[in-house]
Amino acid sequence: MKYALIGCGRISPNHIGSALDHKLDIRAVCDRKEEKAAALLERYGLQNVKIYTDYRKMLDEVNPELVAVATESGYHPDIAIDCIRHGCNVIIEKPLALSMADARRVIAARDEMGVVAAVNQQNRFNAPIRLLRDAIEGGKMGRLFHGTLQMHWMRDESYYCKPSWRGTYELDGGALMNQCIHGIDLLRWMMGGEPTEVTAITDNLNHPYIEAEDIGLALFKFKNGSYGVLEGTVNTYPDNLDETLSVYGETGAVRIGGIATNKLTEYHVKGDSRSFEELSAQVNTEPANVYGFGHSFLYADVLDAIRNHRTPYVPLEEGMKALEMVLAVYKSAATGKPVSFPLGDYSTLDVLKDRKAR
Repeated sequence: MKYALIGCGRISPNHIGSALDHKLDIRAVCDRKEEKAAALLERYGLQNVKIYTDYRKMLDEVNPELVAVATESGYHPDIAIDCIRHGCNVIIEKPLALSMADARRVIAARDEMGVVAAVNQQNRFNAPIRLLRDAIEGGKMGRLFHGTLQMHWMRDESYYCKPSWRGTYELDGGALMNQCIHGIDLLRWMMGGEPTEVTAITDNLNHPYIEAEDIGLALFKFKNGSYGVLEGTVNTYPDNLDETLSVYGETGAVRIGGIATNKLTEYHVKGDSRSFEELSAQVNTEPANVYGFGHSFLYADVLDAIRNHRTPYVPLEEGMKALEMVLAVYKSAATGKPVSFPLGDYSTLDVLKDRKAR
């Protein structure tokens, strides 16, 4: 299958590595800075792969069957739509977009063209997450009471200032949109998927050189009567500490920690006779960084979806739901009021308007 990558930055090795895992025919990579694309290819010893600085030219000349979009977040929707209208299947790095309107535009393009399109929320494929999901779907947790997502990571000035788009409302957002959206997706997914209201605060305590937040705290209420608690920060000294998802139900309590929800730390589920030692040995992993191992599993799922004409495991709608939660937190924090779901039209740029009006 002919493959191309658009965006050769920090996350690009996970995409090229996954493409190699699944023996894709890597035809081209694209980045506005040619030297970044060249360095990526050199890192993997890839020859005869063409470098482009104009992705539209690449689409016309290469005609890839699958394209991964891993550019600055604010460019995701327009680039994805161009790829889709070219007939390409797409994998879009999170977030899907920075506005609800743009997310809907991408979904509409996919529906029109009939391609396979997925959002790279790869932590859904983590083995401990799959274990918890199976327990919830099987009714083993009983009625859900509440869940918590805690992300304690660190991002310093060098991360935000090179490149300078990070931390801006136009192209990125802050700790919740860029880093914590993975955990926010998991929290929503596990707690029933339908929030009804959120009350939140955000702040910038340690990064005066960026527009957006470096900490966010929120309380969600879900349609099924359960609650979700969110704590996300990139102020953790001296480095990434953990990303922990906890779910508490009538007949179960499960906690998944590690630096990227990759390690089972508590598992108490009524009727499950397997020992904690047995389960943790089966599902725990030790990734080298916060990106984990999920990209390759997501690629495998998307390739199967293409070949069998089915919906991928993380379709665009799920990416839009995670985006909606982050934007609702932003709106609540900016207005100082609870926000109800569905959110309607809102974007990262609206945060500045709401702050000014408050």
